[in-house]
Amino acid sequence: MNNIFPLAEKLRPRTLDDCEGQEHLISKGKILRSFVENDRLSSLIFWGPPGTGKTTISKILVNNLHFPSIECSATISSINQIRNIMKEAIEIKEKQGKPLVVFVDEIHHFNKHSQDAFLPFIEKGDIILIGTTIENPAYKINRALLSRLKIVEFYGLGKTHLKNILKKAADYIRIQTGKKWKLSEKVENIILDYSTGDARRLLNLLEILVYIQDKKQPLDETFVLEVIQKKLGAYDRSGDDRFQLISAFHKSVRNSDCDSALFWLYRMMEGGEDPLYIIRRMIRIAVEDIGFADSKSLTVCLNTKDAYEFLGSPEGDLFLTQATIYLSSAPKSNSLYLTEEKMRKIVEKYRTTSIPLHLINPADFISSQKGAGKGYLYAHHFKEKTTTMKTLPEEVKEKDFFVPNDIGFEKKIKDRLEYWKKTKTALKNKKK
Repeated sequence: MNNIFPLAEKLRPRTLDDCEGQEHLISKGKILRSFVENDRLSSLIFWGPPGTGKTTISKILVNNLHFPSIECSATISSINQIRNIMKEAIEIKEKQGKPLVVFVDEIHHFNKHSQDAFLPFIEKGDIILIGTTIENPAYKINRALLSRLKIVEFYGLGKTHLKNILKKAADYIRIQTGKKWKLSEKVENIILDYSTGDARRLLNLLEILVYIQDKKQPLDETFVLEVIQKKLGAYDRSGDDRFQLISAFHKSVRNSDCDSALFWLYRMMEGGEDPLYIIRRMIRIAVEDIGFADSKSLTVCLNTKDAYEFLGSPEGDLFLTQATIYLSSAPKSNSLYLTEEKMRKIVEKYRTTSIPLHLINPADFISSQKGAGKGYLYAHHFKEKTTTMKTLPEEVKEKDFFVPNDIGFEKKIKDRLEYWKKTKTALKNKKK
């Protein structure tokens, strides 16, 4: 029976057409499909939950495009090994005329110094770097490296995708073992729910079921649930559970449910989660869900980070408890989050709009001759500390980009904005 394991490797897709999910990346006309069709490849970061096809699709790209390649894991590779690979890459490019594709699994485990080792070789075209990560690259990959890579986001697999994988796996097991291995609809649903968008999790569970099932033991709901309960005893920091738990924590804080937030916090902490991973989410919550309603919440989170790094665990864990209670009890506003969404659309609409000439510094004689800076009004020269000068391009007709709420400190922000509007209106009326 051992020859059917590991299932995840035995059933690994060999072409993009065999893959389940990630249609936004591999469908016709999408980025990864275009690489294959146009016989080209660039440096990429595959970011997303575990078991969603990041490693599989990277292998498919390399094999289809016939690039020389090498694999390494950031969890076990040293800086010296990286440097040796870079030397090898130069030789390979000279011999084969193609850059070496360096596939780095869990690239977020490399520190910033190790990441810097890739930079000159990417810039010279000696290597194409494909890294996978379950962590947000904005936090874990240094900016210099990020500027030379394209981030490609993977999503958790949907139930239909998982069902297709489950069927393929069950058929494979049946053929390889000769067992009458049939899953009832109830058992299928239990397995699919347990998988939470992760194909590897699904296949690992099937392996256990095949391995421990006794001929006399029916493959029913009771048996499967018992196996799952035993598996759920530990918290998986590699990503199986952390995405669901951090999401539950975030939603509890957003809903101002202090008890729930503390419960999910300690589920993660007692499971061995990295406290800094939780603090990063707290910092996001402070802006996305609280914002100006209590601007001190961001300060609390940043202080939590500094205090935790100073003391470490277990003494520093109490700072996370304090921050969780503060965030949960704080007044809530998502006006900053809504502003961000609105501004991305507006800027896209007016991306080619010119800067008004009076706002441009007359830094040289060419810009001066064009009239740069002419008509600019310095606000501090006026007792009102503002003017009627237009600072938005004429083409931009939208207004009130930020709409504050009447909640907490944000009401003061609203009052301040209203003050400046009234002052400007008064100045305009004074001119008439």
